[in-house]
Amino acid sequence: MSKALIFKVFVLTSVIAALSGCAQVKPWERGNLSKDIMAWDIDPLKSSLDSHIYFSKEGSSGGGQSAGGGCGCN
Repeated sequence: MSKALIFKVFVLTSVIAALSGCAQVKPWERGNLSKDIMAWDIDPLKSSLDSHIYFSKEGSSGGGQSAGGGCGCN
């Protein structure tokens, strides 16, 4: 098989896979999507606290302009 044919098959498969995930949600189905079980974070306050503790221990929060570790030394 030539590389061009393999590339075309890959692109076609990728497009079919991407389009198969698209679906329209009916108005009466939107209630199911708004339930707490469907949320990424069921408890946003706990998630925020957990991420604060994680970044405080790791010393690696965000992509800010300051350098250094979590120990306070630069």
